[in-house]
Amino acid sequence: MSGFSHVDNEGRLSMVDVSAKPVQRRVAKATGRIYAHPKTISLIRDNALKKGDVLTVAKVAGIQAAKETSVLIPLCHPLALDRVNVEVRLSDDAVEVTAEVISTGRTGVEMEALTSVSVALLTIYDMCKAVDKSMRISDIELVKKTKTPVEKH
Repeated sequence: MSGFSHVDNEGRLSMVDVSAKPVQRRVAKATGRIYAHPKTISLIRDNALKKGDVLTVAKVAGIQAAKETSVLIPLCHPLALDRVNVEVRLSDDAVEVTAEVISTGRTGVEMEALTSVSVALLTIYDMCKAVDKSMRISDIELVKKTKTPVEKH
């Protein structure tokens, strides 16, 4: 493993200089789950929680989180995002959140995808905590990261 990119030659923290990198189309996809009691999943599915539509609020929170990643994570570059797509899927005992982030720029969007998933899951936790004390957030991971040259028109 090579040295850390956020540490300069003297060992001090610094933001990575990406100015010499080429502009490319960058895509990152992350997933994660929140495990909950089947009754809680049923309440979410039926939109029967007092706080409102859990899945819609979680999707909006995930989108907003991706847009604000550089505010939340020190040394992350503020990025212009071209697309943030957040999907939620229910199973019998969990909600799976997937976020895909696309940007055209000089640095990757994996932190935005991971932050999106994390905040969406935390939002579900917050909205359901009154009815389920056993919820567990798990399995947050980056599942895709690509970069491709931008075609000049």
